[in-house]
Amino acid sequence: MMNQKQRKKTNFENGQSMVELAVSIVVLLILLAGVVDLGRVAFYYIAMRDAAQEGASYASMFPNDCEEIIKRVEAGSVDSSRIEVDLKIVGSECKPCGEYEYLPGDQIVISVKDPDFPITMPLLGTYIGAQDIELKTSVQNSVIVVPKCPSP
Repeated sequence: MMNQKQRKKTNFENGQSMVELAVSIVVLLILLAGVVDLGRVAFYYIAMRDAAQEGASYASMFPNDCEEIIKRVEAGSVDSSRIEVDLKIVGSECKPCGEYEYLPGDQIVISVKDPDFPITMPLLGTYIGAQDIELKTSVQNSVIVVPKCPSP
Protein backbone atom coordinates (compact mmCIF):
# COMPACT_ATOMS: atom_id res chain seq x y z
CA MET A 1 0.00 0.00 0.00
CA MET A 2 2.85 2.34 0.80
CA ASN A 3 4.48 1.80 -2.59
CA GLN A 4 1.35 2.91 -4.46
CA LYS A 5 1.16 6.21 -2.53
CA GLN A 6 4.80 6.89 -3.16
CA ARG A 7 4.34 6.23 -6.88
CA LYS A 8 1.39 8.63 -7.14
CA LYS A 9 3.38 11.32 -5.38
CA THR A 10 6.29 10.82 -7.77
CA ASN A 11 4.00 11.11 -10.83
CA PHE A 12 2.47 14.30 -9.40
CA GLU A 13 5.91 15.80 -8.87
CA ASN A 14 6.91 14.95 -12.46
CA GLY A 15 3.86 16.82 -13.75
CA GLN A 16 4.71 19.80 -11.56
CA SER A 17 8.23 19.88 -12.96
CA MET A 18 6.86 19.88 -16.51
CA VAL A 19 4.59 22.86 -15.74
CA GLU A 20 7.47 24.76 -14.11
CA LEU A 21 9.69 24.04 -17.11
CA ALA A 22 7.00 25.19 -19.57
CA VAL A 23 6.42 28.47 -17.70
CA SER A 24 10.11 29.22 -17.28
CA ILE A 25 10.90 28.44 -20.95
CA VAL A 26 8.19 30.87 -22.09
CA VAL A 27 9.61 33.62 -19.88
CA LEU A 28 13.18 32.93 -21.03
CA LEU A 29 12.18 32.93 -24.72
CA ILE A 30 10.37 36.26 -24.31
CA LEU A 31 13.49 37.74 -22.69
CA LEU A 32 15.70 36.29 -25.42
CA ALA A 33 13.48 37.71 -28.18
CA GLY A 34 13.61 41.15 -26.50
CA VAL A 35 17.40 41.03 -26.33
CA VAL A 36 17.62 40.04 -30.00
CA ASP A 37 15.32 42.94 -30.94
CA LEU A 38 17.41 45.41 -28.95
CA GLY A 39 20.49 44.00 -30.69
CA ARG A 40 18.86 44.70 -34.07
CA VAL A 41 18.23 48.30 -33.02
CA ALA A 42 21.84 48.72 -31.89
CA PHE A 43 23.22 47.16 -35.10
CA TYR A 44 21.04 49.35 -37.32
CA TYR A 45 21.91 52.51 -35.38
CA ILE A 46 25.65 51.80 -35.59
CA ALA A 47 25.34 51.12 -39.33
CA MET A 48 23.52 54.46 -39.79
CA ARG A 49 26.24 56.23 -37.80
CA ASP A 50 29.01 54.59 -39.86
CA ALA A 51 27.23 55.55 -43.11
CA ALA A 52 26.97 59.18 -41.96
CA GLN A 53 30.66 59.15 -41.01
CA GLU A 54 31.59 57.79 -44.46
CA GLY A 55 29.67 60.66 -46.08
CA ALA A 56 31.27 63.22 -43.78
CA SER A 57 34.76 61.89 -44.53
CA TYR A 58 34.13 62.17 -48.26
CA ALA A 59 32.58 65.62 -47.83
CA SER A 60 35.67 66.88 -46.01
CA MET A 61 37.71 66.24 -49.17
CA PHE A 62 35.05 67.01 -51.84
CA PRO A 63 32.52 69.42 -50.29
CA ASN A 64 30.96 70.48 -53.61
CA ASP A 65 30.17 66.92 -54.76
CA CYS A 66 26.71 66.89 -53.11
CA GLU A 67 25.22 63.96 -55.00
CA GLU A 68 28.20 61.68 -54.36
CA ILE A 69 28.20 62.55 -50.64
CA ILE A 70 24.59 61.43 -50.31
CA LYS A 71 25.23 58.34 -52.47
CA ARG A 72 28.06 57.32 -50.14
CA VAL A 73 25.81 57.67 -47.10
CA GLU A 74 23.11 55.58 -48.77
CA ALA A 75 25.61 52.95 -49.92
CA GLY A 76 26.90 52.53 -46.37
CA SER A 77 23.47 52.06 -44.84
CA VAL A 78 21.70 48.76 -44.25
CA ASP A 79 18.59 49.74 -46.25
CA SER A 80 18.92 52.96 -48.24
CA SER A 81 15.21 53.03 -49.09
CA ARG A 82 14.30 53.54 -45.42
CA ILE A 83 16.64 56.40 -44.50
CA GLU A 84 16.46 60.15 -44.93
CA VAL A 85 19.77 61.99 -45.37
CA ASP A 86 20.19 65.67 -44.54
CA LEU A 87 23.46 67.33 -45.60
CA LYS A 88 24.38 70.80 -44.40
CA ILE A 89 27.66 72.62 -44.95
CA VAL A 90 28.14 75.94 -43.16
CA GLY A 91 24.53 75.71 -41.94
CA SER A 92 22.86 75.53 -45.37
CA GLU A 93 22.17 72.98 -48.07
CA CYS A 94 25.14 71.67 -50.04
CA LYS A 95 25.89 73.70 -53.14
CA PRO A 96 27.49 72.19 -56.25
CA CYS A 97 30.74 73.37 -57.76
CA GLY A 98 30.64 76.90 -59.10
CA GLU A 99 27.76 78.08 -56.89
CA TYR A 100 29.77 78.49 -53.69
CA GLU A 101 33.42 78.19 -52.66
CA TYR A 102 33.80 76.36 -49.37
CA LEU A 103 36.79 77.16 -47.19
CA PRO A 104 38.94 74.81 -45.14
CA GLY A 105 37.46 74.59 -41.64
CA ASP A 106 33.82 75.02 -42.74
CA GLN A 107 31.49 72.74 -40.76
CA ILE A 108 29.81 69.74 -42.36
CA VAL A 109 26.80 68.15 -40.64
CA ILE A 110 25.26 64.95 -41.97
CA SER A 111 22.08 63.68 -40.31
CA VAL A 112 20.61 60.27 -41.05
CA LYS A 113 17.13 59.30 -39.91
CA ASP A 114 14.92 56.23 -40.17
CA PRO A 115 11.48 57.45 -39.11
CA ASP A 116 9.83 54.00 -38.85
CA PHE A 117 12.26 51.32 -37.68
CA PRO A 118 10.09 48.26 -36.90
CA ILE A 119 10.17 46.56 -33.51
CA THR A 120 9.39 42.88 -34.06
CA MET A 121 8.82 41.92 -30.43
CA PRO A 122 5.22 42.78 -29.46
CA LEU A 123 6.10 42.99 -25.77
CA LEU A 124 8.67 45.73 -26.43
CA GLY A 125 6.18 47.55 -28.65
CA THR A 126 3.61 47.48 -25.86
CA TYR A 127 6.16 48.77 -23.38
CA ILE A 128 7.29 51.74 -25.54
CA GLY A 129 3.81 52.42 -26.94
CA ALA A 130 4.42 51.72 -30.66
CA GLN A 131 5.65 48.96 -32.93
CA ASP A 132 8.13 51.27 -34.65
CA ILE A 133 10.61 53.86 -33.43
CA GLU A 134 12.51 56.74 -34.96
CA LEU A 135 16.26 56.28 -35.14
CA LYS A 136 18.44 59.25 -35.97
CA THR A 137 22.08 60.13 -35.79
CA SER A 138 24.27 63.04 -36.79
CA VAL A 139 27.96 63.42 -37.61
CA GLN A 140 29.99 66.63 -37.77
CA ASN A 141 33.20 67.15 -39.67
CA SER A 142 35.22 70.00 -41.18
CA VAL A 143 36.18 70.77 -44.75
CA ILE A 144 39.87 69.92 -45.17
CA VAL A 145 40.53 70.46 -48.86
CA VAL A 146 38.58 72.39 -51.48
CA PRO A 147 39.37 71.05 -54.95
CA LYS A 148 39.13 73.39 -57.88
CA CYS A 149 35.95 73.16 -59.91
CA PRO A 150 36.40 71.67 -63.36
CA SER A 151 36.09 74.21 -66.16
CA PRO A 152 33.05 73.77 -68.38
